[in-house]
Amino acid sequence: MKLIEAVINRLKLDEVRSALDEIGVEDFMESDVITHSHRNDQVMIFRGARFVANLVEKVKLEIIAADDTAGKIVEAIGSIARTERKEDCRIAIRPYLEAI
Repeated sequence: MKLIEAVINRLKLDEVRSALDEIGVEDFMESDVITHSHRNDQVMIFRGARFVANLVEKVKLEIIAADDTAGKIVEAIGSIARTERKEDCRIAIRPYLEAI
């Protein structure tokens, strides 16, 4: 078994959900995460203080899958969520020893 963790842009979430549903993935976890990004550095002024807004809200998906379906799941997520910017879609695949 594999644990697939994908951090994707929030705007792509509905499309990824639909693709996972078509593959037959019925159960997965979604979490809101905040990532740190150097590319979105925007200098903002709040009450006279300057600060850099470099935190981005994204969604983390966690899916436990059989070894033979993990490749299909990664391909489905990657084909929808990947853009020219590598931080828009990050996918990690880890071995999963036991599911209860």
